[in-house]
Amino acid sequence: MARIESVDPGETAKQVRAVLDAQAEKWGGPLLNHLIYARRPTIFRGARAMWGGLETSGLLDPALVALVNRRVAALNGCEF
Repeated sequence: MARIESVDPGETAKQVRAVLDAQAEKWGGPLLNHLIYARRPTIFRGARAMWGGLETSGLLDPALVALVNRRVAALNGCEF
């Protein structure tokens, strides 16, 4: 459980809502960290830019990015 209250996806800006809706379609719900990032749109855009950069750079295999993501989640106590 996060210590910071998340946003209601229905009350976010159109671009933020599109990302959260895509996550809900892919994983069954928006990711908690993105619901917290969405409290500040500039932070949300920065986090999305980082993940988008990892996805499109071609420097890291997508499987490795997924493993790194899961490892970071585990280190943070997230039940991914």
